[in-house]
Amino acid sequence: QVQLVESGGGLVQAGGSVRLSCAASGRTFSSLTMGWFRQPPGKEREFIASISWSGGTTRYSDSVKGRSTISRDNRKYTVYLQMNSLQPEDTAVYYCASTTPYYRGSANSAIGYPYWGQGTQVTVSS
Repeated sequence: QVQLVESGGGLVQAGGSVRLSCAASGRTFSSLTMGWFRQPPGKEREFIASISWSGGTTRYSDSVKGRSTISRDNRKYTVYLQMNSLQPEDTAVYYCASTTPYYRGSANSAIGYPYWGQGTQVTVSS
């Protein structure tokens, strides 16, 4: 069982940045692929970024590629998402998720992530 707690959301002006953090419980963190998803108001949850357990492989959705960076600190059991050049369409609840240990399936599908945080709201004002 993995417990995830996100933090770092809030109200941001357009063009600004936000750094989200996700703290994980358990000693298996270094073996988990971690992902970030978001759910805009009235829309379905969507994948935005993932990072492999070693940190060597990262993936991004087209909507955030080039202005976002996912990273992890396995010593702190924490994964981060830095997002820059935020726009109102980035307004959403952002969720951290993890796979089971040494997961080798698709990292951009919610199906591969059995563990989820409660989400953190990011609101971008124009």
